[in-house]
Amino acid sequence: MTESLPGCRSCGQVDLRVVLSLGKMPLANALLTAEQLREPESTYPLDLAFCSHCTLVQIIETVPPERLFSRYLYLSSYSETMLRESKQLAEHLIESRALNSNSLVVELGSNDGYQLQYFVAKGIPVLGIDPAQNVAEIAEARGVRTLCDFFGKKLADELRGRSVSADVIIAKNVLAHVADLNGFVGGIGTLLKEDGVAVIEVPYVKDMIDRREFDTIYHEHLCYFSLTALRRLFKKHGMALADVERIPIHGGSLRLYVSHEGHGQPRDSVRSLLLDEAEWGVNHVEAYVDFAQEVEMVKASLRSLLKSLKADRNRIAAYGAAAKGTVLLNYCGIGDDLLEFVADLSPYKQGHYMPGVHLKICHPSRLLEEMPDYTLLLAWNFADEVLEQQAEYRRRGGRFIIPIPEPRVVVP
Repeated sequence: MTESLPGCRSCGQVDLRVVLSLGKMPLANALLTAEQLREPESTYPLDLAFCSHCTLVQIIETVPPERLFSRYLYLSSYSETMLRESKQLAEHLIESRALNSNSLVVELGSNDGYQLQYFVAKGIPVLGIDPAQNVAEIAEARGVRTLCDFFGKKLADELRGRSVSADVIIAKNVLAHVADLNGFVGGIGTLLKEDGVAVIEVPYVKDMIDRREFDTIYHEHLCYFSLTALRRLFKKHGMALADVERIPIHGGSLRLYVSHEGHGQPRDSVRSLLLDEAEWGVNHVEAYVDFAQEVEMVKASLRSLLKSLKADRNRIAAYGAAAKGTVLLNYCGIGDDLLEFVADLSPYKQGHYMPGVHLKICHPSRLLEEMPDYTLLLAWNFADEVLEQQAEYRRRGGRFIIPIPEPRVVVP
């Protein structure tokens, strides 16, 4: 069962306006076993809406988090890009916050320990919090202390009751997954020391719109943030934006540095981006309604390209069994009539099948074994990394198709 949204996830207002509908969609990370292919597959409405009161963009259906996150097959450690960025962030925080053996770094949605491992290596105490038992066990095995639970105000109160408080809280690409935004942000305020800092990363709604990144929209991603919406959300809980950076990860994200109110003035980066957002119309629904037409154009163009290549007897595969791949394939109606298989580096995904379209997920070596003429890059947000990994496939004449913001073929 799902729950339809009675009001905005941030401010509670009920005047939400739907700006894009992707139809009914399977859960993006619910990869299937061979046995499950014979069973009915659940699908859920996927509609994007805008709140005119606080500017938050959000989907209006909530799938129970236990259904989404109790067992999770996305492991961040299989991306060199993610690891490199995580190491750089750890080094920056260790130096700028003078972290040492008396400090505590807490990560919310800590996955397999890919971020916290760099603090552990420097002798800095950490605590990961993640609801997925399978990935929590992987993190523990690499020495990252992990609490398997959903984070919110209740858990934060329990931890503070045990004298646990954080010098640094990290939440990377997790705030968008949270149904109870106010409970989550309130929990950050409770757990964070008075002079501490929370580092929050979220996909940026402006980049999503400008680059037509509709495949970023899926049931795990409940919200799509502007800085304007985030400032209002954190202010409700006595917290302020101290700094913001725009970073390229995941097709364009914001990295926020958040502190308790009264601890310093916001940097010019915050004021500048808020002004930019006001200029492009963050407060007005008109800034979002054209997005649906742009998305339909991408769908038509991609289908036309793949059908044309197939008509010319080209063999086509895909790369990256990512959540965004599930959305793109299902929304565009791309299945085994156009693609032969999906390659992915993660052994936890290999042997499974993509939700909805039921394409088999294989080891990347199959690209060299079978040499499809073209490979649709579903994990386009890691294009540089994948193209480098698959240099031999490209040297032999294989070509990648990058679908977003508009379909294009990458010449070997």
